[in-house]
Amino acid sequence: MQSMLVIGLGRFGRHLAIKLAELGNEVMVVDTDEEQVNHVAPYVTSAHIGDCMDDEVVKSLGVRNFDVCFVCISENFQSSLEITSLLKDAGAKLVVSKTDRELHAKFLLKIGADVVIHPERDMAWRTAMKYSAKNVFDFIEFTPEYAIFELSTPSNWVGHSIRELKIREKYRLNIIALKVNDVVTPIVNADHRFEADEHLFISGSKTDIMQLMDK
Repeated sequence: MQSMLVIGLGRFGRHLAIKLAELGNEVMVVDTDEEQVNHVAPYVTSAHIGDCMDDEVVKSLGVRNFDVCFVCISENFQSSLEITSLLKDAGAKLVVSKTDRELHAKFLLKIGADVVIHPERDMAWRTAMKYSAKNVFDFIEFTPEYAIFELSTPSNWVGHSIRELKIREKYRLNIIALKVNDVVTPIVNADHRFEADEHLFISGSKTDIMQLMDK
């Protein structure tokens, strides 16, 4: 369990705060909108009405005590920058700021944001990748080059084992888990024989995975 501060309760901030709380974290939320604060209050540890562009408000939150501080105010460029800067000046350990624009991201990083996230862009990339490749059920990007894909077992793999297929040597990929009927099982045995109804979780470069799916 970690201690989280979420500033800004728009759609993203609201969903983020509730999910963080569902995962067992202690979550404090802050927003200037009383209605938004009251909506989220039943789901989180504490909820406050306040303007975090005010240095005194930020100091009163005790930001040093939070493991992560999220700034979810990307629609107001100036507010996002000022709050991010105030959090770092107040000693925040880790500041994660949301943005929808590349220029905004550059400024956030320059003034001290530890991480900048682009939720809409990242979801668009994930959706595009998922629906551009056949037999892909999910996709998690680690870097622009590497990812994990959930895909159906290639038909020419059915009945064969990881060892027989020499997957790492031939395809430069790693089979990390399989899923049957929504149950995920880590693969620890290279002699496991693939079945047609399995989904595979495969890690590696996007180029190598896409080449596999084109076969």
